[in-house]
Amino acid sequence: MIYQGNAITVAKNGEGIARLTFDLRDESVNKLSRAVIEELGEAVKALQGESGLQGLVIDSAKDVFIVGADITEFHGVFEKDEAYLVEMNQRVHAIFNAIEDLPFPTVTAINGIALGGGCEVALTTDYRVMADSARLGLPETKLGILPGWGGCVRLPRLIGADNAIEWIAGGTENKAEAALKMGAVDAVVPGDQLEAAALDLLARAASGELDYRARRAEKTSPLKLGPIEQMMAFETAKGYVAGKAGPHYPAPVESIKVIQKGAGESRERAQAIEAKAFAKLAKTDVCFNLVGLFLNDQLVKKKAGKYAKQVAPIQQAAVLGAGIMGGGIAYQSASKGTPILMKDIKEEALELGLKEARKLFAKQVERKKLTTEQMAEKLSHIRPTLSYGDFGHVDLVVEAVVENPRVKEAVLTELEDQVDEKTILTSNTSTISIDRLAQNLKRPENFCGMHFFNPVHRMPLVEVIRGEKSSDAAVAATVAYARAMGKTPIVVNDCPGFLVNRVLFPYFGGFSLLMEQGADFQRVDKLMEKFGWPMGPAYLLDVVGMDTAVHAGEVMAEGFPERMGSLGGGGDKSAIQLMFEKDRLGQKNAKGFYAYEEDKKGKPRKVVDEEAIALVQQVVKESRELSDEEIIARMMVPLCLETVRCLEDGIVGSAAEADMALIYGIGFPPFRGGALRYIDALGVAEFVAQAERLAEELGPLYAPTETLRRMAADGTRFYA
Repeated sequence: MIYQGNAITVAKNGEGIARLTFDLRDESVNKLSRAVIEELGEAVKALQGESGLQGLVIDSAKDVFIVGADITEFHGVFEKDEAYLVEMNQRVHAIFNAIEDLPFPTVTAINGIALGGGCEVALTTDYRVMADSARLGLPETKLGILPGWGGCVRLPRLIGADNAIEWIAGGTENKAEAALKMGAVDAVVPGDQLEAAALDLLARAASGELDYRARRAEKTSPLKLGPIEQMMAFETAKGYVAGKAGPHYPAPVESIKVIQKGAGESRERAQAIEAKAFAKLAKTDVCFNLVGLFLNDQLVKKKAGKYAKQVAPIQQAAVLGAGIMGGGIAYQSASKGTPILMKDIKEEALELGLKEARKLFAKQVERKKLTTEQMAEKLSHIRPTLSYGDFGHVDLVVEAVVENPRVKEAVLTELEDQVDEKTILTSNTSTISIDRLAQNLKRPENFCGMHFFNPVHRMPLVEVIRGEKSSDAAVAATVAYARAMGKTPIVVNDCPGFLVNRVLFPYFGGFSLLMEQGADFQRVDKLMEKFGWPMGPAYLLDVVGMDTAVHAGEVMAEGFPERMGSLGGGGDKSAIQLMFEKDRLGQKNAKGFYAYEEDKKGKPRKVVDEEAIALVQQVVKESRELSDEEIIARMMVPLCLETVRCLEDGIVGSAAEADMALIYGIGFPPFRGGALRYIDALGVAEFVAQAERLAEELGPLYAPTETLRRMAADGTRFYA
């Protein structure tokens, strides 16, 4: 044994080949915490001091290679100043360079995921061999930073600037086949042949068949690109990536600049450029929020995992109602491997549901994600039916009929008599109380809500709604099924609108008040999109559908009359209610706040509609000059306050879950971290003062809660 630590061991075999193995004690995966990096430095020193070594294999004793740096340490570390962060990265560079400079050939055996720092470790060796099931990549830009341990320096020299930009700026996880094609790895083999393949590469290097010194020289020298090639590679890429990433995400473009600046430099000089840029990005709010988002996501997934462990997997599902929504649910279930029955009372509805599923599978074939054979096999997992014939063997049913309480109650009561007494029943409802729908059920403990977001195949969130009588087993089974469908389930308690719609409708309420004071809805849309939303409120209402919005508004008005009474149509009509009355339903009938035309791909494209502008003028009570900042505050404050209330009322279990639900469910700007992180960033006291000012003029929708006022006085935050 050459070295033994908590995470790393180094041993030597009879032929003088050293093996450095990552196996982090008491953890299911290997990650590069500060302690592990320190150990790596000690292990490399031990290797440098060992005589008679002929080669080195770096490998892992776990199912993954290294998942990356320990992200739980980031917030604490990134609080330090830029100089500290630069020096920290330079210390890591010194360790990685020492591996690269060892006086014998080196190879990394990548048996599983090798991301971020894990990928950068692999790049230090002369060769890489990869299991066919492994993945390799540098996803740091997704956290608002860039690869800081040599990724921006070594990868372009290995696979070329164009390919490296694609990997680094895109933050992609790459399959073994793609990594081999690019030249990022030297061989791809089945997992059980990994060690033999690594040793074979070392033997070929030792015999002189492979020139490892030439490979190393290429990796440590400047990039071989002329000025014109550089201009083409970098300037074109910067424009394209800036357009794709948008103005709120600086890391992808910054990573290209780092590769460009370091292209003509020696290894150490290029690494110094990288370390400086990393430190600068690590200090930004965007990085802070995206790291927070990652940690929140891990917490949400961990909670869902605990639920899922309590129950057996769902073997057979069913969906009632075969429209676009039912077809989307059936597609999602079948595509992830859970067979599903799709029932409706009309043949044409079944055909519509199947058509939706077929269309989505065909897109997968088009994108080369599936072969036609795989598509046919997955489609066979959807069985359309007009009867309850096979419902006796179903583990879980999603009721997805029209959003009408009476219809849903009748369907659920009928359904309960057709299934096994252990079958879990769920309702895909966006607003109707789960307790109300459970009233006439014989087994309400087997029932809960399962709210999918449209379009089902795209939206990651599923709200699992616990009713007063829903059992833990019913909730756990529903969470397990949502996870099996590839979704992120968040468990919430029953109330009007549950979590996401309850929070969204005060935002629409703020929008309606702006319309009454003469704000131009197109200006509001542009402002909120600039703020970071994927679409402004008027455009979003057109996508949701005015009929859906009016119905949900009535539910919210009934549930929270003091704050949201105006959403229910009492008193003066809002712009939303007026649109509905004039049959301007949004995209579904090509006219709402905007008119819609089909683009070349057959998708609805919004265009300005003078008729809509004239209609909105009818609700104007006074014309006010409002600044951009005032408009943003009047849109964001009610949404953030309702999120606070949901947390205080126990509708959602934690700040992390509340924020993730808004990001995954309604596209809250991810770089802002969620509504509660947004309040923290603004400062709780400043937010409360802003809300109080607005409440004086605009009423209870803007009034801060007592708890929030106390937090402002005490200086406490939602995130420690």
